[in-house]
Amino acid sequence: MTDAARASAPALALRDASLRYGRRRLWQGLSLQVEPGEFVAVLGANGSGKTSLLRAVLGLQRLDTGTLMVAGHPPQQRRDDVGYVPQQRHIDPLVPLRVRDVVGQGLDGHRWGTGWPRPGRRRRIEAVLAAVGATRLADMPIGLLSGGEQQRVRIAQALVADPKLLLCDEPLLSLDMRSQRTVTALVDSRRRTSSTAVVFVTHEINPVLPYVDRVLYLAGGQFRVGSVDQVLNSATLSELYGMPIDVLHTGGRIVVVGLPETASDAHHALGVA
Repeated sequence: MTDAARASAPALALRDASLRYGRRRLWQGLSLQVEPGEFVAVLGANGSGKTSLLRAVLGLQRLDTGTLMVAGHPPQQRRDDVGYVPQQRHIDPLVPLRVRDVVGQGLDGHRWGTGWPRPGRRRRIEAVLAAVGATRLADMPIGLLSGGEQQRVRIAQALVADPKLLLCDEPLLSLDMRSQRTVTALVDSRRRTSSTAVVFVTHEINPVLPYVDRVLYLAGGQFRVGSVDQVLNSATLSELYGMPIDVLHTGGRIVVVGLPETASDAHHALGVA
């Protein structure tokens, strides 16, 4: 692929991709093209392959068949093109890292960056902290922040190397509603101002409904890709699960009734009655 072609390439392109664990098929025949600035939510039950998909995009999991390209490159070649926001997790208050140190790890190669020269490094860190509204936190120990503040810092860390693709792995777990709104608004702001594509794995579809362009739904070795209305409806989910599923739209929220017990995480995600 020429340099010009790479410059105009999708942020993420999967072609006829498949992945198995032993005899169990997670998904096959998956073709997905995510354009710059697009917001794609990834939904599905536990074990459906959501996190495995992110691992493949990060170059940590090999596909069984098919191809995967990030901004025109194999994922192992250009990890600085990908920013990664993990789930909220406990950080010991005694961890001796300031917020600016944690964000800087995204530049020095500790996470997904390739290393930046020292001149300009501080300016870049300060700029991304300002962009996520965390300037006042810069010199605080990371372990003393609230869950929502820590996720704000993780977003800054993921964005500091200016990635073309932002992967979010259930970043809303354990956050209160206010923090969920803050995190989703920050991610949306980034993709709108910098055309960064977003792949957002979530158990909480309703907080991201205002921002989602398309949905990728994984279930039982199958998948569906389309707009929220095309995928999150009774006919599509009933077909995926092989049983009657009712999808209700009420008060700007989606409620799903009838998902099997094996899809209990999707119950939580979609507000199942």
